[in-house]
Amino acid sequence: MAHPQRYTIRDLAKEFDLTTRAIRFYEDMGLLQPQREGPGGRNRVYSARDRTRLKLTLRAKRLGLSLTEAKDLIDMYDSPRDTGPQLRKFLDVLAEHRRQIEEQMADLQATLDEIKVHEKEAKALLARLDKA
Repeated sequence: MAHPQRYTIRDLAKEFDLTTRAIRFYEDMGLLQPQREGPGGRNRVYSARDRTRLKLTLRAKRLGLSLTEAKDLIDMYDSPRDTGPQLRKFLDVLAEHRRQIEEQMADLQATLDEIKVHEKEAKALLARLDKA
């Protein structure tokens, strides 16, 4: 019988460009649940499910979700329950993060506009100084 796909902590660290410490942190958060093997259970062995959960965690982080939000959503997808409530919850979380990012973009645009005004004033002053 073929072995299901198995990964070491180093395999996952290399594939996802993470430190082994970061992966252990995700494990502490309950996002990953590797099997333990070897003397005293020192060696972590990750399954394809752990790899998928890690991939989803990193995607959620890129979207701006907290690890707790990521875990809640991933756990929901992992469970065999109805997906309607899960999708609604996911849409709510995404809508909130979109709102936050749009707010940040508006703040950045206002800052850029302010910088442009100061640049224009400074150039005008410099032009006057150069004529003097």
